[in-house]
Amino acid sequence: MISAPDRTEAAEYYFTYISQVGPGDIRQTLAAQRDETLALLNGVSEQDSLHKYAPDKWTIREVLSHINDTERLFTFRAMWFARALPDPLPSFDQDVAIASAGANDRSFTRHVEEFRSVRDATISLFGGLPEFAWMRRGVASGNPFSVRALAYITAGHVAHHVRILKEKYLHSPQS
Repeated sequence: MISAPDRTEAAEYYFTYISQVGPGDIRQTLAAQRDETLALLNGVSEQDSLHKYAPDKWTIREVLSHINDTERLFTFRAMWFARALPDPLPSFDQDVAIASAGANDRSFTRHVEEFRSVRDATISLFGGLPEFAWMRRGVASGNPFSVRALAYITAGHVAHHVRILKEKYLHSPQS
């Protein structure tokens, strides 16, 4: 079983995500979270997916595009470090990325399919890591990470945004 990372495995900021992951093997958590998230997303209509809860916030499509991009980023970092590649990796600016994504020009169904594909690739990556690779470390965005921490950050990031979707988007009056 792959247990939760300790405070030396990621910058303090990332424990905002790590702390949202419950007990159990992270590989099983990622698979269960895929199914739970897809069930939630499949209840959102194409029209409702263009909703924002405030003028300066992202639409649901943009949120899901961000989730997909960020999961790719975290798992790329995990693969890089797991393979013992020594070079540090650059930062990621979510606002620059979302501004260039064209998220509202693609159907919500396409975003949901992309989430499934990205998560399946995530599950495959983490499911195939040798035990010794989980504790390998590297630097990204000027911060240290272990591969194990990145797996937890990946799940915690989705949990964070699913909570926001439920609280701010899906239970607020649609306008």
